[in-house]
Amino acid sequence: MNSHPMTRLKLIAISFVLCVLTVGCAKYVPQPLSAPENVSALEVRTLSGPALKQFLESTLGHEITPWPPKSWDFQMLALAACYYHPDLEVARVHWEVTKAGIITAGEYPNPSIGFTPQVVTNSSPPWVFTSTTDIPIVTAGKIGYRKAQAKRLAETARMSMVNTAWQVRSRVRSALLSLYAATQTEDILREQRDVQEANVSLLEQRLANGEVSQPEVTLAHIALNQTRLSLHDAQQRMAEARVGLAEALGLQVNALDGVNISYGFLERTPSAKDLPSADMRRQSLVGRPDILSTLQEYAASESALQLEIANQYPDIHITPGYEWDQGNNKWTVVGLALTLPVFNQNKGPIAEAEAKRTEAAARFNALQAQVISQIDRAVASYGAVVQRVETAESIVAAQRKQLQSVQGMLKAGAADQLAVLGSELELKSAELGCLDAYVKLQEAFGLVEDAVQRPLDSVGAVPAVPEKGPRTEGKEGPKSQKSVEGKR
Repeated sequence: MNSHPMTRLKLIAISFVLCVLTVGCAKYVPQPLSAPENVSALEVRTLSGPALKQFLESTLGHEITPWPPKSWDFQMLALAACYYHPDLEVARVHWEVTKAGIITAGEYPNPSIGFTPQVVTNSSPPWVFTSTTDIPIVTAGKIGYRKAQAKRLAETARMSMVNTAWQVRSRVRSALLSLYAATQTEDILREQRDVQEANVSLLEQRLANGEVSQPEVTLAHIALNQTRLSLHDAQQRMAEARVGLAEALGLQVNALDGVNISYGFLERTPSAKDLPSADMRRQSLVGRPDILSTLQEYAASESALQLEIANQYPDIHITPGYEWDQGNNKWTVVGLALTLPVFNQNKGPIAEAEAKRTEAAARFNALQAQVISQIDRAVASYGAVVQRVETAESIVAAQRKQLQSVQGMLKAGAADQLAVLGSELELKSAELGCLDAYVKLQEAFGLVEDAVQRPLDSVGAVPAVPEKGPRTEGKEGPKSQKSVEGKR
């Protein structure tokens, strides 16, 4: 027995719709997030992982042997921070989100199809079947404007990621400087304490012999106790600096256990020739990642304005149709539909887009002015600190010469051991002052680098950003890493 033509047509239509809906559909892949598992993953991060080694070798362009290295310098620690730090992972994922937005912006709207069966009770056959199709046609280049806007927003996110990489590098440098300052201060205070203990012991001997008074011994004890308190403070600052360095690296503090850190980048005293030249200043004003990011935001606002202007022109909908009316085939050859711009011509969104473009331009101008002030302020501060270091170094040199003189007088019998100890204490005090001035010099030098956002010497180049972070290693395995750097 033959099936009814209407039934066959319905089956064909339903099959067609199901095929269209199922072809090329993405499937949901669950990726559960567990707080305990995430904590465990953070706790096992170290500076000896094989994936970190692969990233460092691919970025540095040479094999690292032995692994882990005997000492970690600034550049390697900065790269490790770029691999592990969660701020960069967030920036990287945000970049991926904006890149996916390019796909969304470039997609054409899908056509639609509708089916409307009807029953006519007083007719035979009673069936009336209507099929309508809507094929949208996007006009005025709207899709191109959407894609241009999405691409510029993706470039904004990429430059923001590069800017985040520089901030991570800056924090690593600052943390290393703090740890260096605390370590050096502890060493000097420990030597000063030893000298004061010898001084107190000698004074007590002389007090017993009646050669000095009790107030002199008491003052020496007070000075010794103050040094001991300062030593405890320095040890506390060193422990805090270790935690700060681990935080800057995106690791737990126990990951630094047994890690030997090289402070070679701090051994060279920067001079005036290391300050940014006029060309470098101008390059920074046009090439800093945050400036490029803000410039791309402005370009995206222009694309948004172009899109709103194009939205004045309505899209066209072609609506061919078919109707099976009680055995009669009826075709709608061409049907057209469009929105009539009667009550508004999209003037409101256009005005908003124009205002946002003006706002983006104002933010860009404000940022450039801020960068100019930041560079000028950092350079001025650096010049003042250089003079302070020179003065502190001259004081240390004079105190050393004084100590040698007193030691010579001791050999000649013209001075006693107490005078030598006093000269040594004065030298340690001068060394503490010189260390403080030198640390401030390195801080000022770091501010100059942050102002231009580029290394002013060959140490600690701009860090690379890995395409895959440590969160994806366990599922996909460590892949080859590529660096994503800003255009400078």
